[in-house]
Amino acid sequence: MEKPLNFSEMNKKLTVKDVELIAHKLAKKIMEWDEPIPDFSTRFPNILESCLAIPFQTFDKKSLYQGLLEKASILFYLMIKNHPFQNGNKRIAVTTLLVFLSMNGKWIKISNQELYNFAIWVAQSSPQFKDEVIQAINKFLKKYLTLI
Repeated sequence: MEKPLNFSEMNKKLTVKDVELIAHKLAKKIMEWDEPIPDFSTRFPNILESCLAIPFQTFDKKSLYQGLLEKASILFYLMIKNHPFQNGNKRIAVTTLLVFLSMNGKWIKISNQELYNFAIWVAQSSPQFKDEVIQAINKFLKKYLTLI
């Protein structure tokens, strides 16, 4: 019997080193295509750190983003919309999302192209609809999420 997915358990955090050593290198290796991804050292200072910290923010000792899906959704959104890198933000956001899910024992069953197309949709969304887009990311992830 397969164990049910638990979205509320404590989630492992991604570090800047995780993004540098896994997600960024993975994006460069498999998703560079016609458009190169610059070296990690060219990223914009403090933006990546902010993207990685926000999913784990608390207020009055309560997490602002409950469970894995909410954390993954805001992380994916911020990695795309806040542009921590000079180029390749959507591609790095995709690999960062996959690394984060994997670190937490989950994966998404979806084609690379469909996931990248979804990242493009997020990138093209109006900041005015941030909350709605994050809810759509959550729904999207819930639809495709599975255990490793």
